[in-house]
Amino acid sequence: MRIALTYNLRLSDSEEEAEFDTQETVNALAAAIERLGHRLERFEVSGPASRTVARLEAYSPELIFNTAEGRRGRFREAFFPALFDELGFPYTGSDAYALAITLDKQLTKLILSKHGIRTPGWQYVEKLSELTAENLRFPVIVKPNFEGSSKGITQDSIAETLDEVRAKVAQALSKYPAGVLVEEYIGGRDVTVPFLAAVDNDYDGVLTPVEYVIDPAATAGRRYPIYDYDLKVKNYKAVSVKAPANVPAKTAEDMREMAQKIFRVLDCRDLGRIDFRLSDAGVPYFLEINALPSLEPGAGIYASAELEGLHLDGVIGSIIQGAAKRNKIKDSARRQGKPARKSGPLRVGFTYNVKRVKPTADASEDSEAEYDSPATLQAIREAIASWGHEVIDLEANQELPTVLATTPVDIVFNIAEGFKGRNRESQVPAMLELLDIPYTGSDPATLSLALDKALAKKIVRQAGIHTPTFQLMLTGKERLNKEFTTFPLIVKPVAEGSSKGVVSKSVCNTEAELREVVKELVGKYQQPALIEEYIGGREFTVGLLGERRPRVLPPMEIVFLDKEEKTPVYSFQHKLDWNDRIRYDAPAKLEPALLEKLRAAARGSFMALGCRDVARIDFRMDDKGRIYFIECNPLPGLTPGWSDLVLIAQGAGMDYRTLMGEIMAPAIRRYKEREARRAADEHALSKAMLEKHAVDKVEDKPAGGNGSSNGAQHASGEPPQRLDAKA
Repeated sequence: MRIALTYNLRLSDSEEEAEFDTQETVNALAAAIERLGHRLERFEVSGPASRTVARLEAYSPELIFNTAEGRRGRFREAFFPALFDELGFPYTGSDAYALAITLDKQLTKLILSKHGIRTPGWQYVEKLSELTAENLRFPVIVKPNFEGSSKGITQDSIAETLDEVRAKVAQALSKYPAGVLVEEYIGGRDVTVPFLAAVDNDYDGVLTPVEYVIDPAATAGRRYPIYDYDLKVKNYKAVSVKAPANVPAKTAEDMREMAQKIFRVLDCRDLGRIDFRLSDAGVPYFLEINALPSLEPGAGIYASAELEGLHLDGVIGSIIQGAAKRNKIKDSARRQGKPARKSGPLRVGFTYNVKRVKPTADASEDSEAEYDSPATLQAIREAIASWGHEVIDLEANQELPTVLATTPVDIVFNIAEGFKGRNRESQVPAMLELLDIPYTGSDPATLSLALDKALAKKIVRQAGIHTPTFQLMLTGKERLNKEFTTFPLIVKPVAEGSSKGVVSKSVCNTEAELREVVKELVGKYQQPALIEEYIGGREFTVGLLGERRPRVLPPMEIVFLDKEEKTPVYSFQHKLDWNDRIRYDAPAKLEPALLEKLRAAARGSFMALGCRDVARIDFRMDDKGRIYFIECNPLPGLTPGWSDLVLIAQGAGMDYRTLMGEIMAPAIRRYKEREARRAADEHALSKAMLEKHAVDKVEDKPAGGNGSSNGAQHASGEPPQRLDAKA
């Protein structure tokens, strides 16, 4: 889609430009739009409107992504949408009518009060003589009626007596003559509720409330904890966004329902944000609405959207999607039937599962522990795009088969974990193979084998690589194998990743402990439990890249720091949160002979399991220097600065972008090989058809003459008889 990004660029720290976008924000929005596969042109609109009109008409965008605030007047936010309507260009966000109303705090309150929305009491004042003591409940806050970004709001904006109010109103009117609002001050916390119309949820796109948390050091000495202009624009680093807001579930539900009603009444479109004040008694009060909210990196809308599984690109994509649907615009980048490109940058599909449920430290909630956070997905997306490719999001949900059928891609970068069962990691690759789409990573057979730790050990053991003695239990009542001569033993789910089910009590010192843990794991994960001989030595993990002759990266050692812990394990808690009990040495400090043994075991395991492109393999080394295969992860985590493979790559001097490029490279080569085969097949088919056509022409040529009349039929429809065809 051809998109125009319209914005006002902030060039100074003046209050006049406080609502404008910084260059950082503009760059972030532009990069996201381009990563989504659109053609983009930037339009800074602070100059003469005639210039903007001329440029827009010359570019003729299919859609305008609008963040322009306008420069002056009570209708400044409405100016550009009104202009776009006049020019006939579709745009994102609310129309001029809604923007004009929502910029007027007094008018917004009047409308909403008619619909039963709770707001603080207020007076609207255009002249000091209009101010009365009637309905004023002190303390009150004096604020400009037609400004955003907390402009005009400071600690001095709060008054506790009528004389103070008069003085502050007079001062405010001298600077903001369009009018000021004198509003009852509600003590409590600032909570905001964002809105993305394209998000399909039970609240018509209203997202989860998030809370502004202010660093106490920044408010030391202040009497009133208000989110004023200084904190919003100048000292913004002292403010963080907590998602979700720390409020009771019923209060959060009430705020979402209230916001849902407000957005509907005011006819807001595509996106928005409503600010509430949650009183000390836990009662939410509507303060104001922003139908043209900030989209700067770190804004509350992103924090709330992450709870819905949306990253930065996902938020921008939702805004575009909402506007495109409303204006009945078809996204040409995903139009069915458009052929994939044969040369130049590739269209890279990105298949993933997004983490919406955060794991808990005690491992009681780990259902989505293997999924990736929006931040990780965004990092991968940006790394792929940095190589010049177009990234197409393909969330691996039940709609993926339909989406793949209508979304032409050249290759797929796959990190999807799947939904359930020991074959879950193979679901997406199997689908891609059915559609003949090249993809990164191992094939379905390897992914299924590697996820089943018992099967993987059998195969690796046949390749001559040590594995701990192991056994499967389905209930915990089975007889323990005689091969287990001594304790401790370790118990884990047979087909889980991310150390799910591996906690401190997984190491068992008695048979009674073991059977209890087995019963617990089988009940929780609905799969057999794997019992293993506990190997008590050093732990290593090795990253490999490539195909037939994989590149073995320098191993990383997981060093257990608690010397009093006799049977340490690299547990779920360790992977969830680093702490002072472990250290990562990348690369590991190993003697050359041991290093070579570890590299050989890693390469042998990789090849025995049929891995491809990338894998991370875990080992333990006993006190005699024997190396034991623990498990293989052919779909390793890729969180920047966190995941084991990323740390291994860093230890080898490889940055994140290069790592992503190395993983993609074999899939790109397979794509080119496929295209070459197709071209060869097409050439062979064309050649065969030409040869057949030439033979047919010879066979159809008559025996004598030029055949000019013999090819015709009689009126009866019968072919003419040959001259020598006598009875």
